[in-house]
Amino acid sequence: MTRAGTVKCVVWDIDNTLLDGVYLESGDQPPAADPVLAGVLAQLGGRGILHALASKNPPEAAAHTARVTGWQFAAAECGWDSKSAALARIAAGLGIGIDTLAFVDDDPYERAEVGSALPQVLVLSPEEAAEAAGWPEFSPPVVTAEARGRGQMYAQRQRRQAAGRAFAGTREAFLRAAGTEVTIAAATSADVPRLHELALRTRQFNSAAGQPAGGEATQEWFTQLLSARDHDVVTVRLRDTFGDDGVVGGCVIAHEPGTWTVPLLMMSCRAMGRGVIDAVLAWLIRQAARAGAGQLRIPCTANTRNVPLRLALAAAGLRAPHAGGPGPAVYQRDLSGTLPALPAGVRAPGEPPGEGQ
Repeated sequence: MTRAGTVKCVVWDIDNTLLDGVYLESGDQPPAADPVLAGVLAQLGGRGILHALASKNPPEAAAHTARVTGWQFAAAECGWDSKSAALARIAAGLGIGIDTLAFVDDDPYERAEVGSALPQVLVLSPEEAAEAAGWPEFSPPVVTAEARGRGQMYAQRQRRQAAGRAFAGTREAFLRAAGTEVTIAAATSADVPRLHELALRTRQFNSAAGQPAGGEATQEWFTQLLSARDHDVVTVRLRDTFGDDGVVGGCVIAHEPGTWTVPLLMMSCRAMGRGVIDAVLAWLIRQAARAGAGQLRIPCTANTRNVPLRLALAAAGLRAPHAGGPGPAVYQRDLSGTLPALPAGVRAPGEPPGEGQ
C-alpha cells in the first residue's frame, strides 16, 4: 500500500470487490453487492469523494454493479487493458490528478501493477478499503453542499461532454447553446466554507497552490477579508441546461494605490473548458481599469499542475517578466489599452445590464 494526500476519487474493481463473486462466472444470477463495501461507497460519497470502476469485464458488469450498489459512478473503464492505463484514462476524463486517486482490487497482481506504474495512487485491498473511511486521506476537512453533490455533477459533466462532441459548431457556440451562465458576486459569510474547500482542493487553477498564501486561506482568513475595506472576496457560480455546479471558483482582490493585486485565484476543474476562467480574468481587468487602477497583478506559483491557469493568464494579456526567480511569478497587465469584452452569459458586479449576455 502506497500513501497519498486527500483522495478525490476511489477507483474500484468489480469481481470479488464491489461484487460478492465473479460477474462472468455467475450465470443467470449475477452476484450481489458486497454489503460492507457498498456501505463504504455511500459513506465516502457523502463526503464528496467520487467513485469510478476499472474492471476486466464487459460494460454490462459496470451497469449491474451500479444497480446493486445503488451508486452512480463518475466513470467506468471496462475492458482487458491494464488497470494502470484504465486509471490514467479515468483521471484524465474527470480532470483530476493521478495523485488524487485511490484504487481497490482483490487481486494482488493488479494492485502491484498499479502500484508500480502509478506510484502516486493509494493502492488498497478490499479489507483495507473497508476500514479506510476513518483514515485522513478520506476525511476532507470541509464538506459542503457542492461536495455532497459532486457525483451528480460529474454525471452531468458526462452528458455535457457527449453533447459537446455531437455539436457541429464551435466551443463558444456550444456554450451559448447550452445556456452557460457565469455569475460573479461578492462573497458572503455563507460562502466561506466553500471558498476554503476550493483553496484546499484545487490545483490546476490555483494561483497559490502549495505556497504559504494557499496555506493561509483558512475560513478565518476569508472571514476577516469579508469586512476589510481594502479587499474584496468574490465567488464564481456556474450553471447551464445540464445542471447547476454551484460555486466553482473565487478570488481575493487587494486594492492598492494604482494597482489591483489578486493574491488568490482559484477555480474547480469542473469549470475547465467552459469559459469561466476567461470570464473572470476579463471581469478583473475591466473592473480594475474602471476603478482607476493602472495595473492588474496576479502572483502565481509555477508548478507542474497549474499550467492551465498560467496559460489562461497569458491568454488574457498578463505577463510575468521575471518568471523563474525565487517565489511566485507576478503576472501583470497594463490597463491603459482596450479592455476585453465580457464573454456571453456572464453576470457580474459593475457591468451594465445585458453586458456579457
